[in-house]
Amino acid sequence: MTALLELNQVSLDQRLQPTSLTIRADERVVLLGASGAGKTTLIKLCNGSLQPSRGALQWRGQPLKRLPRHERRSIGTFWQDLRLVEELSVVQNINSGALGRHGLMWALRNLLGVLEKDACLAMMHQVHLEPSLLKRAVTELSGGQRQRVALARLLRQRPELVLADEPLSALDPVIARDVLDTLLSLPGCLISLHRPDLIHRFERVLGLRNGALVLDAAPDKISKTQLEWLYGRS
Repeated sequence: MTALLELNQVSLDQRLQPTSLTIRADERVVLLGASGAGKTTLIKLCNGSLQPSRGALQWRGQPLKRLPRHERRSIGTFWQDLRLVEELSVVQNINSGALGRHGLMWALRNLLGVLEKDACLAMMHQVHLEPSLLKRAVTELSGGQRQRVALARLLRQRPELVLADEPLSALDPVIARDVLDTLLSLPGCLISLHRPDLIHRFERVLGLRNGALVLDAAPDKISKTQLEWLYGRS
């Protein structure tokens, strides 16, 4: 498989020890570890929102920090706090996922009205959002509906790799299942979870402990003892 994201001896202060790994196209990877193990730090380094103290990250062979705007849209992030724009409607938030493919004038038009309605409705259908919510302000939505808007925005972005930091936390079982199913339907993903029981849904498991990458294996190669050690239970 083609290498998408490569980390070469990447570290950050005391939060992440020197780490080298490669995430490949169409690969579904789960990131496990106790709270404070460095999962969020690794996700933020991978999407460029944090810069490493040492080491280098590359996207398709190019330095991540130098990627032009239209290339950065290839990496999508599903944030734990969703990062919806409260002042905008559902359709405007969903369309913000497409900003990387358009210029300033398109962005301004998105603020003034409904653009590319059919494309937005198609995304809403995929995440089980009622079409009647298209022009609704996101401030009027339930927590579950907001999660689905954020998912629709991610689908609208059409990323090659999705990074997600604890996307299932505080969700009821039905919404959690839908969110995970949607993320796993995308071309490739690196998802941080506190759910070792879900590793069978992935092709590869990464484990962090005290800021160090200590596990990198297929789910069927990981024992219960290893998982307990990863979470500091032995």
